[in-house]
Amino acid sequence: MSPDQIALVQQSFAKVAPISEQAASLFYGRLFDIAPEVKPLFAKADIREQGKKLMGTLAVVVGGLTNLPSILPAASRLAKHHVGYGVKATHYAPVGAALLWTLEQGLGDAWTPELAEAWTGAYTTLSSYMIAEAYGVAA
Repeated sequence: MSPDQIALVQQSFAKVAPISEQAASLFYGRLFDIAPEVKPLFAKADIREQGKKLMGTLAVVVGGLTNLPSILPAASRLAKHHVGYGVKATHYAPVGAALLWTLEQGLGDAWTPELAEAWTGAYTTLSSYMIAEAYGVAA
């Protein structure tokens, strides 16, 4: 990711953060629509609490994009932890799709092709790393 792309991601996330509860709700609604097979993974979870965790994790990741090595150990732990919940490598693609869709909904006209490319790069970078850490394979 280029410094300009990182800045775009960080600036756009700053606009989503104030509506984090709605964004999380949109995200999980979309995720369960496009990947209903993941819904049972959340059967025991309080989805509002899960949404807070999601947005908190996104805030840490987005904030750490300028120093990616600083967030990789936590990303590795998170990826390995998710395996215990039944998360599979194939689940990362619909999660990414739901995230991008949510950002598009939340940002409206501010969602540009350049911003979509920047967010796609950020998600691909992190998810590829997490898949490799959790499953020992490249995404």
